[in-house]
Amino acid sequence: MKLIDGKIISQQIKDEVRDKIKAENIDVCLAVILVGADPASTVYVNNKKKACDYCGIKSLNYELPENTSEEELLALIDKLNKDDSVNGILCQLPLPAHINEDKVIDAIAPEKDVDGFSKLSVGALSIGAPGFVSCTPAGIIQLLKRSDIEIAGKNCVVMGRSNIVGKPMAMLLLRENGTVTVTHSKTKDVKAFTKNADILIVAIGKPEMIDASYVKDGAVVIDVGIHRLDPEKNNGRKLCGDVKFDEVSKVAAAITPVPGGVGPMTIAMLMQNTLEGALRK
Repeated sequence: MKLIDGKIISQQIKDEVRDKIKAENIDVCLAVILVGADPASTVYVNNKKKACDYCGIKSLNYELPENTSEEELLALIDKLNKDDSVNGILCQLPLPAHINEDKVIDAIAPEKDVDGFSKLSVGALSIGAPGFVSCTPAGIIQLLKRSDIEIAGKNCVVMGRSNIVGKPMAMLLLRENGTVTVTHSKTKDVKAFTKNADILIVAIGKPEMIDASYVKDGAVVIDVGIHRLDPEKNNGRKLCGDVKFDEVSKVAAAITPVPGGVGPMTIAMLMQNTLEGALRK
């Protein structure tokens, strides 16, 4: 069984970004907006700052109070859209309930939408036009390619159909000539599909739901889930994924761990997208 190490591969990508910025001698700038003080979001934002520092990307950080109005947030995005020195704008989700997430995402200029969440970015992906691809699915493609896992011609099953992971993941696998099935909460007999998968990508948001009975011998398993655990009840473990790692790793040919699999790739691809934004300009 091969462990697909997202820490090592994400480090390669960050090094490539850093080297490219030095070689091109360009200024690259990412604006990150955080509304409220959601603990998980705060951790993500801090990790993004560290990655920017490492890669040589300037980061502008806007930490706004929970009661910030939608109008104030949209005004800030408008200002950043017009600022030529800013190459990427990221608004950390989830937003407080009184703010319309779709409206905010679509307010970001497509050429600065480094998260790849806007309707225009998703539309470009669906027809194979240039544009930014959502960082987690883009990172998963890099995990597979840099681990020498062939996608073309393989049966690829994506569990979950979210706009942020499942749908763009399916389109990216199609772009790489995989044969793609998407399963979801209304799929009948899910195992009939997953047991046939050469590449199984699990993004269902349910802690350790996927055990060995879902997985074909010799499959590649990518676990997108991340859940916090009580260490006292879980032998010191603080995090787990959607996949029962100990069990599935016995039948899989290759698998990502949690933590240290997909997570670090999301931030590495954000750095890559921000650099792309600067180079396109």
